[in-house]
Amino acid sequence: MRRIVATLLTALSLLLGSVVLAGPARAEPPASPPEQWRSYWVDAFNDGIYTPEQVSTLIDDALAINANVLIVQTARRYDCFCNRALYPRTDAAIAPAPYDPLDEVIAQAHAAGLQVHAWVNVNTLWNSTTPPRSADHVFNRHGPAAEGRDRWLNRKADGTELQGANSYIDPGHPDAAAYIVEAIRSLVREYDVDGINLDYIRYPDGSSTTTHSDWGYNEVALERFRRVTGRTDIPAPDDATWSQWRRDQVTSLVRRIYFGMWEENPSARLSVNAITYGFGPQSVGGWQATRTYAEVLQDWAGWLAEGITDTVVTMNYKRDWNPDQAQMYSEWTRFLADAQAGRHGVTGPALYLNPVEGSLAQLREALAPTPAGNTAVGWSGYSYANPSMDVAENGLAAERERLTAALTTGPDAPFAEPAAVPGMAWKSAPRDGHVTGELTLRDGTPLDQTRVTLRPLGLGGGAPQPVRTVTDGTGWFGFAHAAPGRYLLTVDLPSGVVGVPVSTVVVREGRIAEAPFAPFRPVR
Repeated sequence: MRRIVATLLTALSLLLGSVVLAGPARAEPPASPPEQWRSYWVDAFNDGIYTPEQVSTLIDDALAINANVLIVQTARRYDCFCNRALYPRTDAAIAPAPYDPLDEVIAQAHAAGLQVHAWVNVNTLWNSTTPPRSADHVFNRHGPAAEGRDRWLNRKADGTELQGANSYIDPGHPDAAAYIVEAIRSLVREYDVDGINLDYIRYPDGSSTTTHSDWGYNEVALERFRRVTGRTDIPAPDDATWSQWRRDQVTSLVRRIYFGMWEENPSARLSVNAITYGFGPQSVGGWQATRTYAEVLQDWAGWLAEGITDTVVTMNYKRDWNPDQAQMYSEWTRFLADAQAGRHGVTGPALYLNPVEGSLAQLREALAPTPAGNTAVGWSGYSYANPSMDVAENGLAAERERLTAALTTGPDAPFAEPAAVPGMAWKSAPRDGHVTGELTLRDGTPLDQTRVTLRPLGLGGGAPQPVRTVTDGTGWFGFAHAAPGRYLLTVDLPSGVVGVPVSTVVVREGRIAEAPFAPFRPVR
């Protein structure tokens, strides 16, 4: 009987198998597109977002090259191409209210499958002899007419505050830095942006040499430096301690922005536009000898290593047809790819400096692996408004069409097929967390430039080493990307201040733990 049953079961299975085999073929799931960043910078000094019709054209042009990100200038000179932010609405000739350029770009871009990253100029205040109309604009409240602590203007060692009509914010002024952080948080809070892109996150150009910065001499910033160092002099521009202190102010601002965005929307991406002046580190003696690090005091390689920016977009503006500049482009392209430190590097060439053929060659180089085997995650063209150096001769439409064809047409076209924006696993599936805190006196006075140490407790033999930071001008501090577990924080209190200088926190994946320090008191 068992043989008969087995024979029947075998025959039945064969029959069912033949039915399955004879049935309709199962559809294979569609293959996911490759991940590769492709974007235009869309500046607000040219057409692109001034009207809904311009936005529609922008979206069509971006889709034509299979782009997936638009970096859209939103806060230009502390004026906003938007209606709901701390920055006042721009005086530019955009369509009248209630038109909101940022809302319009987001709506149309998201409907088309494009991300929108709000491009914010950080330290460029104003660039006209005519002041902005809004009484709330920082230029009117904290510019040339302001005095004392209310004056946020950056200043050179010789007392100069203006470069032509251009004025700048000093990142060493705590009130200015706090405004910048809150203004960016307001954009993330009020708008469905996919990210924030920081530009001019550095000290200004126009120094007397390429080896140091002449800027940073706002009186409030100087007084902070003197207080922490115990010095009474005015430091020279090439003073190493002074240069590092100013560099730290920019890094501190980036760190505070990173945490502020995480608190508003942990999935929002922070990208920074990175300086690549001159030859790369390979030719000048290392990262700290570059003009980026020494002249404009921008440590973007350090930000990648610390994990306080998600993406670095190098402003690698070089002429492919000039041998020296071609070498510069190659050096910075390789350095970026090798310095990503688990985050993302995007090469951003200047379309306006090259013919279409040169831009295509630079794109191919940007996407090629380095000798070390590293590859940047993508490309950003500067800019949408000017697709090649031949626009004046051949016309905007013709050159944009030529660029589109070069990027997308032909068997080896680099953007022939769509691609997805690279994901950020450290945000979508975080394996670490963060620690922040604030140190103040009982009367609310911040403990500025006070050292804080974070030590792991009970994490075993493989526990990370202690890490240190200092508070900013508001008394705030932050540690990014600490392994989950329990930590001890200790404070090196300045002379004349007493209180309990220790605290503990528990770090959890994807969360910000706030260190509970009670206010301190001065010794009487």
